[in-house]
Amino acid sequence: MAQAVRHDSMRAGNLAVVLGELDRSGPLTRAALAETTGLTKTTVSKLVGDLIDAGMAVESGTVRDGERGRPGVAVRLSGHRVAALGLEINVDYLAACVVDLSRTVRLIRTQAVDNRAASPADVIGRLRRLATALLADAAAQGLSVAGAIVALPGPVDRSTGAVHRAPNLGWRDVTVAETLALPLPVLVDNEANLAALGELWFGSGASLGDFLHVSGEIGIGAGLVVEGALFRGAHGFAGELGHVVVSPDGPPCRCGGTGCLERYAGQDALLPPGEEIAELVARLNAGEPSAAAACERAGSALGVALTTAVNLIDPDTIVLGGIFAPLFPWVSGPAEQAMRKRLGQMRARVPALVVSQVGADAATLGAAGQVIQRIIADPGAFLLTPQGEPAL
Repeated sequence: MAQAVRHDSMRAGNLAVVLGELDRSGPLTRAALAETTGLTKTTVSKLVGDLIDAGMAVESGTVRDGERGRPGVAVRLSGHRVAALGLEINVDYLAACVVDLSRTVRLIRTQAVDNRAASPADVIGRLRRLATALLADAAAQGLSVAGAIVALPGPVDRSTGAVHRAPNLGWRDVTVAETLALPLPVLVDNEANLAALGELWFGSGASLGDFLHVSGEIGIGAGLVVEGALFRGAHGFAGELGHVVVSPDGPPCRCGGTGCLERYAGQDALLPPGEEIAELVARLNAGEPSAAAACERAGSALGVALTTAVNLIDPDTIVLGGIFAPLFPWVSGPAEQAMRKRLGQMRARVPALVVSQVGADAATLGAAGQVIQRIIADPGAFLLTPQGEPAL
């Protein structure tokens, strides 16, 4: 049962209790909300009215309270007004999406662009233009975007909105949120962590138990979900799978090390310059030996790195996303074989490898989903004025 808050910030806390219960269990009648939250029916009715006025909840048909209860008017999350913006900067693309409060994806766009060839200011300027276009389209749909999160391919400081180091972009200490300068609150987060959350909220993650989501791009990152929550580590830098060493005497990596996984299984290792993943998949489907050999090498290296991860964190399932999603039929077998070779003597069961259900969109969706989670956790901070603007 959700616990009602009873102190000076009672209204704000209880708004969160009611909205959270609708998110977990809705649609629910006001009577059912009172029962599950422990609030009085009068209080629930007032809070529901506030949420409806704010565009966060809506009445939706009738449901019966219990087996013998009288039918009552149901209330559910509304997708008609409040929304979130998810943004992503990666090495060879920009992406943006708008997701409403009911977690329906309303808009999503990707721009292929080599961000290594541009300055941070130029890349962030491109993202600003993409975000501004989506905000205009969202407004045309009657949506008010309450906030944004930017997914970045490197360790970030979420308190300052800066990325400390993104070696594949050549960035150091770039204040992304401040430079982006959008007319709404903006936070930043690590791309691999957000991709894991994207899988949890928009893919198959809710049914997987504890899982490790692997994001394959030019770099390779991982996000660990334990009991439905992201594990970040002591300093928020957990999941740098691409820099697990698979061959100590291997080629140098942009991180300063040698023999890192992404030098064997990242996009640059799999594709010749200028080729797209779709072209590699076409060559694989045509039975081209060199394409199959490249995926076998990448899958084997991935399996070696995953062995280390499995020994450390013992996930139920490993989800392969990013470029590994379309390449799953060709990389999963070698990866599993490499894992079994190294884990078989110690474990009765090797974690299952499954393909991501959201693929390359995972981080962008996870970014928007994280904003939605913040709204649900503190709806009072995002209540809309009668003019439809967030009251921040």
